[in-house]
Amino acid sequence: MSEPAAKPKSSWLNLLVDYGPLLVFFVAYRWSKPDEGGGIGEVLAVTKSTVAFMIATVIALVVSKWRLGKVSPMLWLSSVLIVGFGSLTVWLNDPFYIQVKPTVIYLFFAAVLFAGLMRGKAMLKYLLQSAFDGLSDEGWRKLSRNWAIWFLVLAVANEALRAFLSFDGWLQAKLWGVSIASFLFTFAQIPMLLRHGLGESEEVEVETHPPQG
Repeated sequence: MSEPAAKPKSSWLNLLVDYGPLLVFFVAYRWSKPDEGGGIGEVLAVTKSTVAFMIATVIALVVSKWRLGKVSPMLWLSSVLIVGFGSLTVWLNDPFYIQVKPTVIYLFFAAVLFAGLMRGKAMLKYLLQSAFDGLSDEGWRKLSRNWAIWFLVLAVANEALRAFLSFDGWLQAKLWGVSIASFLFTFAQIPMLLRHGLGESEEVEVETHPPQG
């Protein structure tokens, strides 16, 4: 009996799965945001956009399993935290929880990666399910170290943005500033990855983005 065909690898679909829910959150908030900021109107806008965010996150999980044939542990864990903190936001009508959620996600993954490195394990390899084909163990350890540090930077940045910007300003900075910075950081890792075996296999699937909170 012939083996079932492998699911196609698609960079654009990976992007859609990772960034689609965040874009839905942004669009839903901009659509329902009152003309004058503040007050109950803005709280309701945050609540509505959070519900849309959670629904889009669940859809992204289904699409990832259906079209890509897998849901990485990193996506599972970040989705659970998104739904959990989103539920608190809706239940308590408090934007604090949806804003602090990225900090919790980033610190959580930083802790997991640092703990793995202390035990001599590159946990990123397990979280991404070996998405970097051909990468050596040393390459995975260096990548795990770099991402652990980057997650700490993102956590500090999110707290700074949350403290000094309005909700609207925070959301725009997260969607555009943090996303672009993460892309630049990721592509800066490529020379190191190539030195440690990335691309030696026939097909390479590259995960280019952190979990989106």
